[in-house]
Amino acid sequence: MDHDIIVHEGGCHCRKVRWRVQAPNSVVAWKCNCSDCSMRGNVHLVFLLRAKHIFCKVCGITSFYIRRGSPDKVAITFRCVDPGSLSHGEMKPYDGKNWERAHDQTDLDSCSITADPK
Repeated sequence: MDHDIIVHEGGCHCRKVRWRVQAPNSVVAWKCNCSDCSMRGNVHLVFLLRAKHIFCKVCGITSFYIRRGSPDKVAITFRCVDPGSLSHGEMKPYDGKNWERAHDQTDLDSCSITADPK
């Protein structure tokens, strides 16, 4: 797997919310089975940075959000990364239905991407 650090860009459907982050071009993404993520089909990448806006006020897309278990981290919605910058995305399951147990047993935080916001 290639782990070059590159700039990823992404955002919401209508492009009113845009973000840019430096991170590897090969990442681990988490597919959560909690009711919210399941209904939205959310698969996310976890970054060590802060964010202000949670969803687009125009189209309603949540391209990133503050994590429940780690309020100092932001999860970027995998499908909201613009095409072309990710060379590989490994999907891992996350048992959000049993969040407390999963948070204690999963190595989610060790897979967090230390990213420099741009």
